[in-house]
Parts: sequence; C-alpha cells; structure tokens
Amino acid sequence: MSVVPATAAAGNEDGHTRGARAPFTLAVYGDAPYGTSPSDTSEFQATPMFIASVNADPDVSTVIHVGDIHSGKQYCTAGYDESIAALWKTFADPLVYTPGDNEWADCHKAGEGGGKYNTVTGQVDPVLDPATGRPVDYAAGNPVANLDLIRRTFFPEPGRTLGSGTLRVLSQAQLPNPAHPEDATYVENVLWVKNGTLFVTVNVPGGSNNDADAWYGAPTASQEQLDESARRTAADLRWLNTAFGLARIGGMSSVVVTTQADMWDLDGKPASHVANYEPIVASLASHTAAFGKPVLLLMGDSHVYRSDNPLSQGAPCTGDAGVCSYDAWNSHPSYDVPNFHRIVVHGSTVPLEWLKLTVTPGAHNPTTDTSFGPFSWTRVTKS
Repeated sequence: MSVVPATAAAGNEDGHTRGARAPFTLAVYGDAPYGTSPSDTSEFQATPMFIASVNADPDVSTVIHVGDIHSGKQYCTAGYDESIAALWKTFADPLVYTPGDNEWADCHKAGEGGGKYNTVTGQVDPVLDPATGRPVDYAAGNPVANLDLIRRTFFPEPGRTLGSGTLRVLSQAQLPNPAHPEDATYVENVLWVKNGTLFVTVNVPGGSNNDADAWYGAPTASQEQLDESARRTAADLRWLNTAFGLARIGGMSSVVVTTQADMWDLDGKPASHVANYEPIVASLASHTAAFGKPVLLLMGDSHVYRSDNPLSQGAPCTGDAGVCSYDAWNSHPSYDVPNFHRIVVHGSTVPLEWLKLTVTPGAHNPTTDTSFGPFSWTRVTKS
C-alpha cells in the first residue's frame, strides 16, 4: 500500500493541507427519492426543491447519498438511473454516492420489475411491458448487469464525484493491487481526506449483503450470485484495510465509513438474515479498536433515523424509535468498541430529510443522540 497516491488523490477539496483543523459540514441523505409504485413520481418531483434547500445552506461543502435511489416497488431501468444522475448535477456541492440494494442487488425481484423463477420450466419469467412484450427492467433485472449500469451511469471516471464534481477522491479502481487485480472493478469504493478526517465508502447493499435469498426466487443461489457476493465482500474488506491503514499512517483524527446496508436490521427475520454481514462488521470492529479514535458509520436501508453504537455490549438504542425494534446486539457476535458510533439517516418518506453533519477537528463532544467526538448533527427537512 502506497501512501503517496492516496494523499495526493484523496486530498482536501478546498486545497487545505491534511493538517488543517477548520470545522466543515456535510449533507447526508439516502433512500430517496422513493415511490409507492413504478408510476409514483411525487418524491422525484420534490427532489429539485430538496436539492435547492441543500444548495442554499452556505455551511455545506459536500453531499453524501447513502444509497437506494428508488424504492423496492419501482423498476430498475437505465432511463431512471440517468434521470437521477441529471438531478444530481444540480447540486452546487460535490456529491459522493454509494449504491443501494434497490438499484441493483434487488432488481431481480418481481416487485422491482425483475422476474420469478418458473418451477415447471426451470427458467425465469421476466416481468414484461404489456405494450412492447419486453422485460421492464434493464437486463431483465440481473443484479450484476444492473451494478454495471450503475457504475457506467454514476462512476464513469474513477476518482471523479457527482454534483459539482469538484471533489477528487481516490477510487479502489485507481489503486493497483497486483495480488487482486479484480479490485479495479470496484470504482464505487472511494476515500478522501478533509481536515484530518478520512472518509471511505464501501459497496455493502441491504438485503443481507446482496440478499441471502436466491435471485428470482430460484431453489438455490446461482453461481453468479455466489461469486458476486464473495468477490465484492473480499474487495470491501481489502478497501477497509486500505482506508484504516492510511488513517493510522497519516495520523487522521477520525474516520467516517459509509455503507448503504443497516447490517443490524433483522427486518422481522431470524438472525441468519444478517449473517452475511459479519465479515464487514468484524472488520469495522477490529479496525476501529486498533485505530483508537472516533469512527462514525453512516448508513440508510432501514429508513428510520437511529443514533447508537451497535458495537457496544448491551447499549440502549437511541433516536426517535426509543428502543430497538430488532435485537441488534444478538445479530452478530458481541463486541465492545466504545470509540464507534453509527447513524441511520431517515429516508423513504416525505418531507424529504437530510442530516446536517458537522465535523469539528479536535472536539470531544459527549456521545448523545446528536453528537459523538468531533461530530455533531441535526436533522433538516424540506417538504
């Protein structure tokens, strides 16, 4: 691992040096825009005003979208992805995006326009457009093909961001790994540094890490599904190794990790539903403990705002829910990592909401529902 290309490509977007300690603010949102059906565009139509509200805040310097650009009741099409990309160009600040399950991993589901396994023929019957007789989803909902579409649409050039595009980041695709040349595929995994804080995104979608259920409702998972999950998880783990290695070597004061998946959300299912996340959870726990400084995890997926530390034994849930609606601390082996905190950003409902996250280097805020170490935040809504 070379520090030189990382510090060059992942430097501060405003030209400050790595040692700068000025406070800065980000806008974080996700699970938006959502629709209740393929034809429901109400949240999509509300998005320009939502973006304008973020643009109007002079404190915000960067926007993060934590994934899910449409709901699980909407189709996966190239046209829709392109429409979101066009909307995001109107952000006055750079936007960093990590893909969610609804726009690729779950596209196989019939409710999203994919299809259903036919037990008689042994083939997948795709959802067809009655007017054309063709599949409504891109590539009939194949998740691998849809992830490729997401990459072409939102990550056409490694290291460039969306929105204003003025933030340069380091993509996993830009950091050669001779032992694992396949990592060059993961252009969506990026990191950057701002005033002593290292930010890193990892492609970890909801649905038990690319869904524990077989694609299209088939009797067993296909080899393509098994390979996709295994290869991406391995690449994600190597990317976390790189990020935390750079944070330690570079003397970072804090780390922010962004994923789409709420890896502790059982969603009414048994603990096995989140078992495929355990390698990621274990990596976060071990790296955070070794780093010894504040690590904040940002995520969406479960839609309801939450602020807590699921890597703390027996800690109570905080946030609007008041108590855990799921047994977060039995979903994975017990950990006790006090310098860790996570925020689930509220999403999927109106009024559209974003999290105003401020990083104050050197601050030691108490751990509350709205603060942790150098981080403090408020929820902002725009109808």
